[in-house]
Amino acid sequence: MLANVYTKTIRDRWKGMTIGAVSLATMLLVGMAVYRDIDMSIYTSMPEAFRALMNITADTDASGLAYGAIYSSYGALTLAALALSIGAVSIAGEERNGTIGLLLGNPRSRTHVLLSKGASMVTLTGFGALVLWGAGRAVPAVFDVDVSGMHVGALVLHMFVISIFFGFLAMAIGGWTGNRGLASGSTAGILVFSFFAVGLLPFIEGLAGAAKAFPWYYYDSSKPISNGVHWGHLGLLLGASAILGAAAVYGINRRDLKEQGVAVTLLDRLRKNPRTQKLMERLAGSARVSRVSVKTTSDHQRLVIIVGYIVLLVGVMMGPFYLLIDDALKKFADQFPEALLAMIGYADMGTPEGWYQTENFSLTLPIALIVVTTVMGARALAGEEAGRTMGLLLANPISRTSVVVEKALAMLTAAGALGVLTFAGTALGSLLGGLDMSMVNITAASLLVTLLALLFGALALAFSAATGRVNVAASATAGLALAFYVLNSFLPLNDGLAGYAKWSPFYYYLTSDPLNNGMPWGHAGVLTALAVGLVALAILLFQRRDLRQVG
Repeated sequence: MLANVYTKTIRDRWKGMTIGAVSLATMLLVGMAVYRDIDMSIYTSMPEAFRALMNITADTDASGLAYGAIYSSYGALTLAALALSIGAVSIAGEERNGTIGLLLGNPRSRTHVLLSKGASMVTLTGFGALVLWGAGRAVPAVFDVDVSGMHVGALVLHMFVISIFFGFLAMAIGGWTGNRGLASGSTAGILVFSFFAVGLLPFIEGLAGAAKAFPWYYYDSSKPISNGVHWGHLGLLLGASAILGAAAVYGINRRDLKEQGVAVTLLDRLRKNPRTQKLMERLAGSARVSRVSVKTTSDHQRLVIIVGYIVLLVGVMMGPFYLLIDDALKKFADQFPEALLAMIGYADMGTPEGWYQTENFSLTLPIALIVVTTVMGARALAGEEAGRTMGLLLANPISRTSVVVEKALAMLTAAGALGVLTFAGTALGSLLGGLDMSMVNITAASLLVTLLALLFGALALAFSAATGRVNVAASATAGLALAFYVLNSFLPLNDGLAGYAKWSPFYYYLTSDPLNNGMPWGHAGVLTALAVGLVALAILLFQRRDLRQVG
């Protein structure tokens, strides 16, 4: 029945949403605890334009700062990412896993199945928003913080609506293409680009009105935490969501559905090309270990290509973009309190290095690369079990240890390629903008973000080996990545807690300011050692666990 699809989807996806929501609630608890001991004058003395950008009022307190810094940005991005991941796999995921035929073998139409998937996405996102609302009301009470004048419910409602918008966008792309990687990757790219465009365009003369072209504008521009619900903006987003839902229904009903393995992979194309046929036959012509890493890399080629394109494009654009807003940045940069700059990863925004660190390396690049390695790590072993292909794989003369190592090598290949594109985009942006940034230092920063991504990919691999469940591995890794990022940002603001920031991997990523100071080899060594240790842990866990062979 229709309800079976709805309830099964909720059963399959509730853990990821719960982990994400609880992680954000925990970050609010930590953030408000830290902010209680901070002199609010360092924020209230900021320029009005930047206080508005961060949802900080002139008389802000610990609650307002915590809501603005954690919920309004991190929270909305996380909730939207969870919703779009559900939307992307709604149909395209069933096709990729080869289960769409079994699903439609029941007496239910494609439309009914898609509507059930959409309803489950809305329900799960609503559940996550409800958890955030509850935490937003309970945490201030724990610390006896006055939240009068703060519209927490309005903020969470705006977060819910923008999240389901991106969920339906991913569902529409997946419905039309049947490609889960394309649906999730392109929607995530639109989400991140929209977030930064709405934040940056108002500071460029003549382009402020262009921000209205991006969906994030209708979530954030009305400042719901301070001003309450903006029904006009929500109505526009809900209307757009309904149109995207209808587009998804039309798309899935007009095309032939794909079963698992129908798509032609990059490996297949290379084997058919006379110039590469011999090489690829050597790599993939027999059931050898080398085939595992090559095939795994090929399986994730679309995600890597999409994210690589975004990484390269954003890096190139940032150089010329800096020239457009350089005067505005220099005017306000001197007025920023040092503690705030440390909290959000800002360097000196009046310099090219500080600009790139603030707008690209501090958040955009880690998110992009960690998404790729987390997906690859989570699906490396659990994906084979869910797809019921692990038995076939291990029937070949390949040990469990070799499988884990080869999966890790595939992840290393993908992360390395994205690291190269990170360097290329930043270097080209510097050259196009005439910024004269050090190529050696760009290399250092690119290598560090690659190592950071590999660490979280290895963490996802360990979770995958331990649980055999893709959703648990991906969600747990994403939740920990968010927690570590926020802790590294907030703990330094409190002198008594600053030392604990060293427990976060993000401390070893940008704390040394590699774009200005070059490679901190000690920090790179810590990230490398942690990643290798997690792969070793994954090997141990995988060897000791009974494998699941059910979908």
